Amino acid sequence: MTAVPAETTTAAPDAAPPDGGHPQRWLILGVICLAQLTVLIDNTVLNVAIPSLTEEMDASTADIQWMVNAYSLVQSGLLLTAGSSADRYGRKKMLAIGLALFGLGSLAAGLSQTTEQLIAARASMGVGGALLLTTTLAVAMQIFSAEERIRAISVWAAVNALGFATGPLLGGVMLDHFWWGAIFLVNLPVVAIGLVAVLALVPESKNREGDRPDLVGAVLSTVGMVGVVYAIISGPEHGWTAAPVVAGGTLGLLVLGGFVLWERRVPYPMLDLRFFRDRRFSAAVVGAVVITFGMGGALFLLTQQLQFVRGYGPLEAGLRTAPLALTIVALNFTGISARVTRLLGLPGALCTGMTLIAVGLTDVAFLGGAGHGYGGLLLGLVLIGAGCAFANPAMAEAIMSAIPQEKAGVGAGVDGTVVEFGNGLGVAVLGAVLNARFVALLPAVAAGAGSLPAALESTDAGSADRAAVVDAFASGLQTSQLVGAAGVLVGGVLSALLLRRAQRLSAATPAE
Repeated sequence: MTAVPAETTTAAPDAAPPDGGHPQRWLILGVICLAQLTVLIDNTVLNVAIPSLTEEMDASTADIQWMVNAYSLVQSGLLLTAGSSADRYGRKKMLAIGLALFGLGSLAAGLSQTTEQLIAARASMGVGGALLLTTTLAVAMQIFSAEERIRAISVWAAVNALGFATGPLLGGVMLDHFWWGAIFLVNLPVVAIGLVAVLALVPESKNREGDRPDLVGAVLSTVGMVGVVYAIISGPEHGWTAAPVVAGGTLGLLVLGGFVLWERRVPYPMLDLRFFRDRRFSAAVVGAVVITFGMGGALFLLTQQLQFVRGYGPLEAGLRTAPLALTIVALNFTGISARVTRLLGLPGALCTGMTLIAVGLTDVAFLGGAGHGYGGLLLGLVLIGAGCAFANPAMAEAIMSAIPQEKAGVGAGVDGTVVEFGNGLGVAVLGAVLNARFVALLPAVAAGAGSLPAALESTDAGSADRAAVVDAFASGLQTSQLVGAAGVLVGGVLSALLLRRAQRLSAATPAE
C-alpha cells in the first residue's frame, strides 16, 4: 500500500526557508516554552498545597492522592493520542486547544468548592497538558534546521528543569500570601498570553495520512497507559500485592498488548511499530528510561533525605535542591550542552551525561547525610544537573531524529510516555529498595513499622531507639541511591553503545 505523502499547511508569510529554519523560530520557541513551563510547574506545585487542602477542604488522604494523580494519570495516558492528533489535525491547532483546555481547567480548579470538583478539574488540566507537552516539541522540530535543532532541544530541556525548580518555590510564595486556589488561577494570564502568541506566530503543519483516525488505537493506548501508570503510582503507597494495584497493572499490560496487535494490522497506525526496528530509536528509548529512572527515583529520595534526615522544611528543601535545576538551565541556555553534544556526538554526550549523573548520585549517597555539610550535597546536585544537561537533549534528539518529520507529534508522545514510565519506575524500584533496607535495620521497638513517621511514633524523643530509626532510614536512602547510580551508569553505557552501533550500521547501509 502506498502511503499518502505528508501535507504541510503553512501560510505564505510563515513559510520557512528550506535550509535555515523559520525566520521567527527563536521567538516561536520562547512562546511554546512559556506554554510548556505552565504545565511543568503544575506537575509539582500542588504538592506544596496539600496541607492547606487537607485543612480547608477537609480532604482525606485518598482525596489528596486523587487530586495529585488525576492530572498525571490523564496526561500520561493521552500522550501518544495527543501526539498523533497533532500530526493529523495540525500542531498549531492542537497547541492552541491544549492551552485553552489547560486554562479552563485551571479556572475550574481555582474556583472548586469540593474535592470532587477539584479532582475533575485536575483531570481536565491533564488533557490540556498532554496536548501541550507533545506539540511543543513537535513544533520545535518543524521550525528549526537540523544544524540548530540540538540547541533548540537543549533550551526546551532547560525549561523542563526550570519548571521542576520553580514549581515548589512558586507554590510556597503564593500560599504565604493567598489562598490555595491562587496556585491555579495564576496560570490564567500566562495561558492568555501564550494563546494569543501561538495564534499570531506559530505556523501550522500537519501530516494527513489515511482516511480515518485510529480511534481504536487511541482508546487502547490511553486505557493501557492509565492502568500501568496507576499501578506504578499506587504500588509504593498501597503495596504491590494490593488488589487495585494488581488489577490496574494487569489490565494495563493486557490492553497495551492488544494495542500492539491492533497497530500491527491497521493500515495507518497511530504508532508505527516499525520505528522500533530502527536501532537508533530503540537505543534512545532505553537511554530515556534509564535517565528518568535514575532522576525520578533520585528526586523522590532526595526530598525525603532533605526533610527527614537533614531536617529542612518544604520551602528550604526546595531552595536547597534548586542548584540541580539551575545547572541544567545554565548549561542549556548558554549553549554549552549543545556544543558538547556536537563535539562528542549523541552517543558520547549520552554516556558522559549518564556518568556524571551516576557520580552525582554516589556523592549524594555518601555526603548528603546529616553528618556532612551542605557543600558535599551541593557538589552532587551540580554533577547531576550537568549530567542531565548533556544527556536529556541528546536522548530527545536521538528519539526525534529517528522518526520522520511528519510524525514529530508521535515522536514527542513516545518521548513523553517514556519519561513518565521511567520516572514512575524509578520511584517504585528505588522506593522499594529504601523500604526493604529501612525495615531490615529497625530496632525491635519499631519492628513492623512501614514508614519513618510510624517508626518514630513508637520511640521516645531523644532516645537511642529514635536515633536508630533515623539511622536506619538514612542507611536505606544511601543504599537505594547507590542502586540508582549503578543502574544509571550501566544503562547509560549500554544505551550509548547501542546508539553508536546503530549509527555505524546506518552509515554503512546504502540508502534505499
